[in-house]
Amino acid sequence: MRRYLLDTGIAGDFINRRHGVRERARQAIADGHRIGICVPVLAELHYGVEYSASVERNRELLRRALADLILWPLTERAAEVYGQIRAELRRAGRVIQTVDLMVAAIALSLNRCVVVSSDSDLTAVPGLSVENWAA
Repeated sequence: MRRYLLDTGIAGDFINRRHGVRERARQAIADGHRIGICVPVLAELHYGVEYSASVERNRELLRRALADLILWPLTERAAEVYGQIRAELRRAGRVIQTVDLMVAAIALSLNRCVVVSSDSDLTAVPGLSVENWAA
């Protein structure tokens, strides 16, 4: 069993049924894998809803999609991993967004977790497995 953590852009594709992401997620679930998002991604999705021209419609789409997804928290272990990743990347002169670092830390703190993202910044995180389902 593998866990797949959807990053914000791919989660948006899942919610809005774009690029075959929802179908790929359903197949992964049928194959016995777990699909979800993390709390920082949920926060970004809520921002997208509130900033949109169709707030009520998008809020309902998000609410419905959440029923199909696991919500992984930012745990104490993930916070420790966050600190390690951020320090390592900073020493290497590589800076990535805070939310991306949180997504990476949560994924690394989960056993056998792959981040699904179209964000190439995440590939800079050592040890993180990243796939792009919208490609």
